[in-house]
Amino acid sequence: MQSVLVVVSAYLIGSVSFAIVLSRAFGIADPRSYGSGNPGATNVLRSGRKLVAALTLLGDAGKGWFAVAAAQWWTGQTALDGIVVPLAGVAAFLGHLYPVFHGFKGGKGVATAGGALLGFDPWLGLGTAATWAAMFAFFRMSSLAALIAAVFAPAYAFWLFGLRPVLPAVCAIAALLAWRHKDNIRRLLAGEEDRVGARAGPPPTDPSAGAR
Repeated sequence: MQSVLVVVSAYLIGSVSFAIVLSRAFGIADPRSYGSGNPGATNVLRSGRKLVAALTLLGDAGKGWFAVAAAQWWTGQTALDGIVVPLAGVAAFLGHLYPVFHGFKGGKGVATAGGALLGFDPWLGLGTAATWAAMFAFFRMSSLAALIAAVFAPAYAFWLFGLRPVLPAVCAIAALLAWRHKDNIRRLLAGEEDRVGARAGPPPTDPSAGAR
């Protein structure tokens, strides 16, 4: 029963979409209504509101880390000596992809995945984040950087931990992240993927903001 409660709680933590919550708080239109339609930091950045995008990034990464850290505190286990903590990380990631609080329409999970990996092990999280940052600096494409980091993350997990239970959890997160980027993969192959920095239009605002 404890294991079920831990995993369900992690899913609920992951289901809080900071892109949507913060956009409402700052009077920006729902991020699912403009740009790529993805409720994540990269799409919020297209609104021109850098602070909101930064807070979204921190919130989405933080909830992935917190779900894993809370599972470790609750169970007394780590990601390396049991299956519950790795499952909590996967559950938080699934919560971001399919959030119960937002009609099961979530984001692509890059920041939340990074936070969960950091919770599993600092070196795993930092190594994966460094891979994303290097690829993003070179290509200026968040999607491509995320896909490359998703390929390397299981390799890093295997190198650091071998065949421990955390490895299939990292593989599951990487596979789900790649699947959620399937449209980006098609655009990358067609040479149509946008680079970060180009706006999709004028900064959107919440039409109901003036009525509040």
